[in-house]
Amino acid sequence: MTSADALQFKSINYTGQGPGPRLIVTGAVHGNEVCGTQAILRVLQELDEGRLRIRNGSVTFVPIVNPLAYAKGERAGERNLNRNLFPKEQPQDFEDRIGNWLCPLLASHDVLLDLHSFNAASQPFVMVGPRNNEGPLEPFRHQEQERALARRLGVKRFVDGWLRTYGAGVQRRLRGSSELQTVLRYGMGTTEYMRSTGGYALTLECGQHADPQAPQVAYRAILNTLAFLGLIEAEAPQPVDPAVVEALSMAEVYDKLHADDRFSRNWSSFDRVARGEEIGRRADGTPVLAEYDAIMLFPDSGAAANSEWYYLAKVNQSF
Repeated sequence: MTSADALQFKSINYTGQGPGPRLIVTGAVHGNEVCGTQAILRVLQELDEGRLRIRNGSVTFVPIVNPLAYAKGERAGERNLNRNLFPKEQPQDFEDRIGNWLCPLLASHDVLLDLHSFNAASQPFVMVGPRNNEGPLEPFRHQEQERALARRLGVKRFVDGWLRTYGAGVQRRLRGSSELQTVLRYGMGTTEYMRSTGGYALTLECGQHADPQAPQVAYRAILNTLAFLGLIEAEAPQPVDPAVVEALSMAEVYDKLHADDRFSRNWSSFDRVARGEEIGRRADGTPVLAEYDAIMLFPDSGAAANSEWYYLAKVNQSF
């Protein structure tokens, strides 16, 4: 058993001689999502052997963000690092201590590429941030740059609206509660924190955890990002063909109200749901029906009562 006290944090930086943006690339925020780690280690070897060279700006690689979760081969060390991520004066767990190291590191960069994988077999997708806004939840001013980079990672599926949709669910559960702002902060992960510091960020879900192609998806995304930002001398990657783009906006989160609420089938993210289709049943037998044609996202059959059960997304024609 790995002791958390025996672990340390590691980042590797390469800086070119010319001016340019400061990029950070992260892997293994969740310890069982290793495709990003594998891709980063491949790129590091090419840089050290001289097959790649950083000409402009700088790039920092963090192959293993959460070493405890990675050592365990599990999603979390002591909790989900990709929630409630911000510096804490009195860290309560190992992930808090990661945050106290990671958050200042993120804040010292301009762009984040965070590499993940997922449970069910499906195609890779990118989680992007909000449109430019001055709102209180997630103010942002780099929509054009962020989405331009997203289109060049080498995948064709894009999802936005995470924090907005998550926040609406929190507000519904805690209307008028003094805990509201605290719980809203629970929705902050790596990309949300990066945007809060004035940068922009993308989460690339590279494929199913064990998919042998997932590390290649991550590797291609790293090289495309380095080239697009001008950090290496390489032909700029072309954006994905708009004709094949699948853009989705998260629309609503639905809560599990009772521990005995059950799905009516084994849902997976990106399953299509028809208006009126039965999604599940409440503990008293009441059917839960889709209110509109939608796409299923992040269904969690093991969710606790009064917490997120599943999300629905709609097709976004204006991505």
